[in-house]
Amino acid sequence: MDNCIFCKIVRGEAKSWKVYENEHVYAFLDIHPANEYHTLIIPKKHYENIFDTPEEELQNVISVVKKLVDLYNEKLGIKNVQVINSSGADAQQDVFHVHFHIVPRKTGDGQDVKWNTHPEYTEKYNEMLKKLEE
Repeated sequence: MDNCIFCKIVRGEAKSWKVYENEHVYAFLDIHPANEYHTLIIPKKHYENIFDTPEEELQNVISVVKKLVDLYNEKLGIKNVQVINSSGADAQQDVFHVHFHIVPRKTGDGQDVKWNTHPEYTEKYNEMLKKLEE
C-alpha cells in the first residue's frame, strides 16, 4: 500500500531502526517505545490485520518473534516480555498493517496492562461453545 507507513519502512522510504530482516519479515524498534527494545515485527507484504493474513505469513512472523525474544534473553538478559497484536480499530490497532509487538517488561516500569474481568461470562460458556460448533 502506497501510504502505509510500515510498507514505506519495508521499501526503505521511511526511517527505521532494523533489528532483523529476512525474505518475508522485517523487525524494527518502535518509534513510540513503551520500554527499551520495544520491537515491531511485520510481514513484508501488506495485510491489514490478523484476519486477512494467511497462516503461512503468520508463521513466518511468529518465528521471528521467537528468534528475537531468544536473542534479547541471550544478549540482554531480558526474561519478561509481552507479545501483543491488536487487530481492528476496536482492539486499539492504530497502524493497519498486521504487526506484533515485543515489549520487554520489568517490575516498576509503569506499563501495567490491566483488564476488567467479567466472571459472570463463565455462566455463558456452554452457549458460547455451541456457537462455535454451528
